[in-house]
Amino acid sequence: MKEIVIASSNKHKVSEITQKIHSYFQKTYSLSDFPEIGDIKEDGNSVLENSFIKSRVTFGYTNIPSVADDTALEVDCLNGDPGLYTARYAGENVTYDDNMNKLLNAMDGVPFEERTARFRTVITYVDGGINDFFVEGILEGYILEEKQGELGFGYDPVFFVPEKGGSLATMSPEIKNEISHRGVAIDKFKNKIDQLFNV
Repeated sequence: MKEIVIASSNKHKVSEITQKIHSYFQKTYSLSDFPEIGDIKEDGNSVLENSFIKSRVTFGYTNIPSVADDTALEVDCLNGDPGLYTARYAGENVTYDDNMNKLLNAMDGVPFEERTARFRTVITYVDGGINDFFVEGILEGYILEEKQGELGFGYDPVFFVPEKGGSLATMSPEIKNEISHRGVAIDKFKNKIDQLFNV
């Protein structure tokens, strides 16, 4: 396939996705290449709806096959919050630290065994035809009581992965991409592309 647009301006996210799919496409764009699109209003009722909104709007503007992802952090003791509001948990235009600090404060005093959580990533693909599809990746873990590690982005420093014995922020990009929710979803996306187009 020739071209694809990753419907995101988040450099970390674009880098993670590009790293895994670049061999499938001759040219990969992001929303930074199409500033005229502006901010896409994500007003869906689920991560699936929000992901499709981004990929459909992007395809509508560019007429280039578009892929979008949306991720939710679901914390069991908070009844699934921050959920849809994962990226803006502490408000609009906030930092990663703002979101993490609000989360840690909300969970103050909760024992470790009750701090179960998961990242859920949905990736949608839209090309304006009959090939539109979505895939999902999930990573189970725990929310730490304090930040651990300097790598990654978002909630990585407080998300503990038992199988690896550390937070996502302690892992190299290569290791993280192998096991992360987005990594799992991207692998499923690649498999789907293989099936549909015999890449």
